[in-house]
Order: sequence, then structure tokens, then C-alpha cells
Amino acid sequence: MNRSRPIARRSARRAAAPHLPISDRRRPPSALRASLSALPALLSAVLLAAGCSPSPPRDSGDGALHLVGARIGGFDPAKAGDFASAAAYARVYEGLLQYDYEARPYRLIPALAEALPEVSPDGLEYTFRIRRGIRFADDPCFAATGGRGREVSAGDFIYSLKRVADAKVASSGWWAFSDRIEGLDEFRAASGGVGPTDYDRPVAGLTAPDPRTLRIRLKRPYPQLLWVLAMHYAYAVPREAVERYGDDFPRRPVGTGPFVLAGWRPNYRMEFVRHPYWTPLRRAEAAAGLPRAERLVFHIVQDPTTQWLLFLQGRLDSIGVTRDQWDAVFDERGELRPEVRRRGVEAVRTPTLEVQYIGFNMDDPIVGPNRALRQALAWAFDGDAWSRFHGGRVARPDSPVPEGVAGYAGPPAGAVGFDLDRARALLAEAGYAGGVDPRTGRRLHLTLEIADADRPEIRQSTDLFAQFMDRIGVVVQPSYNNRPTFFQKIARRQAQCFRLSWVADYPDAQNFLQLFYGPNASPGPNRTNYANAEYDRLYERMREMPDGPERTALCARMAEIVVADAPWLLIGRPVEVVLRRARLADYRPHAFPYGMEKYWRIAE
Repeated sequence: MNRSRPIARRSARRAAAPHLPISDRRRPPSALRASLSALPALLSAVLLAAGCSPSPPRDSGDGALHLVGARIGGFDPAKAGDFASAAAYARVYEGLLQYDYEARPYRLIPALAEALPEVSPDGLEYTFRIRRGIRFADDPCFAATGGRGREVSAGDFIYSLKRVADAKVASSGWWAFSDRIEGLDEFRAASGGVGPTDYDRPVAGLTAPDPRTLRIRLKRPYPQLLWVLAMHYAYAVPREAVERYGDDFPRRPVGTGPFVLAGWRPNYRMEFVRHPYWTPLRRAEAAAGLPRAERLVFHIVQDPTTQWLLFLQGRLDSIGVTRDQWDAVFDERGELRPEVRRRGVEAVRTPTLEVQYIGFNMDDPIVGPNRALRQALAWAFDGDAWSRFHGGRVARPDSPVPEGVAGYAGPPAGAVGFDLDRARALLAEAGYAGGVDPRTGRRLHLTLEIADADRPEIRQSTDLFAQFMDRIGVVVQPSYNNRPTFFQKIARRQAQCFRLSWVADYPDAQNFLQLFYGPNASPGPNRTNYANAEYDRLYERMREMPDGPERTALCARMAEIVVADAPWLLIGRPVEVVLRRARLADYRPHAFPYGMEKYWRIAE
């Protein structure tokens, strides 16, 4: 998932607007802005502005759940690493494994596989049996069956993994399979040549002894493989669809998932309807009649004020809560205000597996070689003030690995806090006493690259960050970008400092610690281009070890090294806050919610 992403993200899942850039935001009238900016006494004015009475919101009456969506570029599971795209793919496509909707801690259960795989004693070979009777949705691409969707086979998974490896496809998920599966890197090298990629070229580590048996052979132990196989990169894609539709394939999804795409107007709305012959994957799911909703309608509404008003009007069943709306929704104890509660609204809160940070480009001649400078900036960050600004929805992390994942070992030794005296001393040690740049005789200026510039909360919090740094004499100059430009600067190592967050792809410390592994430098997931020989050695040991005390100790040491070297300035770990109308039943927050809409239903 855009596993590295700007801090603005996840509309219907978090207390924030959609994470993609917003180009058409309109500011609400000043009176309405005042009512939404936390003046509880004016909540009734907001309700009037929304055209609502104090009674519960009306039902849309169309048999659909209405939710907030975000802009996506298409439906190709090999492409895109952002949350919104991954969530959309999972409504249409499925993989071998999925997350259990109910289980905490998170665990995997079979999806298109009959069961969890058989694993060889050396941990290198995984054997899956594919479920019988699973069919792709009907589509003209299946000419051999007159457009009727054919049954899924082991070969579909081999083809899909080859697509991720195909250099011409330029999948954002290659990082998860690179140097892992026997023969797959050689396939990738061959795919970079002139002419079409030969998908019939054998890959030693991907074999199908029969149509229902898939074998994956690894080069070395990869304990995270099952987590990776639950990601969208490993979803089953029919070769017929890719070859028939070519460049148009991302707009013509053909999957096995619980829903099919019924309509898509980019930047406006997406509509999904029940897959007419989707097969429940477990007896309990069959008994529950999954998927429970006949239709899902996702409205691409970027402006959080508009989302809020649509929610009050009963035209949305769930939204996140932004900072501007917080005090209109919650009282000083953090409880829903009676005016909101009477409307049948429930607030659902859960910690996220997300770490927000300011990244320093280690190739930059100013911040890269100067560890004391990076440490000074970290100690100047006022975590309490930052949390207050965000209404208590964000806490400062003490580790690059969040609590709640395998390998988390608690706060690392040397964890950073807020201490201006220490920050000033480190700044002097860095050669910038009082914030003065000795080369110019003027204050040190640093450029901070930002995406999602049209979100007021992003601009306001960036200004607050600049105020923190101003206290030690450092000037932070924001540089606002559209999303493609922002990531291009980072990939080309042109950004001096940048603001991002990382959301777990799977609940394991390795998924975070890989972000500091030297060989993963840009354009890979190590966005800061950080390199530390000791760290790299530890990482190479840790990534092949099963979860356990020895591995956790290695993770702790690696987190300690990162905190000391400070390629990241850790600024936030959010709490997800979702408002849910009573009409949306059986909703549970989930850190990996891909395909979970099949469990939701409209309350009777």
C-alpha cells in the first residue's frame, strides 16, 4: 500500500480526509466554518446548514451502504501501493489467504486456499491446495466459455506473481518478492528485454503439479511470506483479462471477490454489487449469508466539511472525524455529545499500526552527514503540543516499530523526548549554535516537502512544526507539492526533508525495519537512503528468523540504532476514530480491512 504515504490518509477509516491530493476543495461559509471548528453551542447551526432535523438521519432507501471513497488510478492488483487502491482491489479480487475479521491479535485464515499451507521442515517450500468451484466473474474475456467465468487454478497465482515480477509491469509490490523465490529474479531480468514478456517461461520456485496444487520454493527462509501472500499483490488475476484488455485492464477488473464493479466515475463515485455466485470461504460465512450488503456505493468526497454535512443528512453511513469537527462531535471528556448520540451515531476508536514521521534525506549535504543536527531537531519537537493540536488523536511514537506487531520490544534505549536545552546543545554540537549557519552568517534554512497541500489541517500542523523548530533558531520552509511531484522528488533523492507516514502491510516489525535497510534505498521503501553497516547485518539475520525472544532482541537493537541515528523524526501514531450510523451493522475496525465490507450489513 502506498506503504509510504503522506500523513493525510484513509477517509472512511480514520479521523482524516482521503489521503490523495484534493484539487477541488471549496471553503465553507465562515459561519459554518465557525460551527465546525469546535463551538458546541453552534452544533444546531450545523444541523440547520445540513438541512437536518434533530431526528435520526433518513435511510437512503436504495438498499446500498453509502461510504466515503478516495480517488484511485485503476484496478490492477500488481500496481499501486496506497490504501485506497488496495481496499478497492479487495472488493473484487482475492488471494490464497485473508485476515480473520474477528481475531485479535491479527491472524491469517484461508481464502482461495483450502487451508494454511504445508511447509517443508527447512521452511523453504510451501504447498497450497486451491479450493474447488471458485470462479472468476463472468466477462467477455473468457471466450472459451462464452463469457462465463472459469474456475480458478494454481496457474492463476503463478501468472499473477509473474506479473509482479515483470519489469515492464513496474509493480510497486516487487519489493515483497525480490530475491525470495527461486527463479523469479531471473524471470524479472528476462522480462526487461525487448518484446513481450514470456509468461510461459518456467520459474523453478513457482510450480503447479496439478491445477489445484501450488508450490512455492524459496531461496532462504522468509517468515513473512504468508503475510505477503495476503496482500493485493498476490491476488489471483486471470490472464485472459490482462491480454484482452491490455492498457484498459485497470478499468476492467475481473476477479473472484464478493463484489463486482458495477460503475466507476473517477473522482466522483464507485459502485459495487454482490458477485452473483461468490462462494463463501467458510461454513460460518455461508451461514451468515456473506456478502451481506447487496450494494456498496463509495462517494469521492474530499472535503471533510462536505462529508460531515452529508453524514448528518443521512447520505453517508460512516465518516472519519477531522480536527475542525472534533469539538462539535465530542465533549471535553471525549464522549459523543448528546445532540450527536441522539441521531443514532456511534464513535468507534482503535489505535492504528501507523507511524508518522519527518524523513531526512541522508544524501543531502546538510542534514545527511550531520547526526547531531537531526537529533537536535528531534529533541525540539513538542509531542504534547502536537497531540493537543490533533485533539488527542495522535501520540508521539517512541520507536519506529509500533506497539502491537510481532517484534515490538517496548521503548528503545535512548528514546527521544522534548527538551529544548538538549536540542540547543546538540544544535551547537552540529555547528549551528543558535541556529546560525556559519557559511552564511544567517539562520539555517531547511526545506520540508509536503503533499496534500490543500488540506487545511496539513498546512496548519506544518506551520506548528515550523514553530517548534523556530524555538531553536532553525527556519523550516514548507514546499507544497501535488502527490506525483512529491514522490518523484523523494524517489530522485531531491527532497531534503519530507513528511510521510508508514502503515503496516502486515503486523510484523520487519515491515517497519525494512525501511532503514541500506539496499532498500530510493526508489525503494528506504526513502531516507539511510545506511548503517551494523544495522544491515542485524536486519539480514532478523528477517530470516521466526518470531521469538532472540528475534525480538535483534529488533530492539535495530530500533535503538535508528533512534540514535535519527533518519526519521518520529511525530505521530494516530488513533482511528470513525463515526458510524446505526444503519451500518456488524462493522469492526481492522488494521487490515481489505475485503471486510463483505461482513457489513444494513440494520433491519
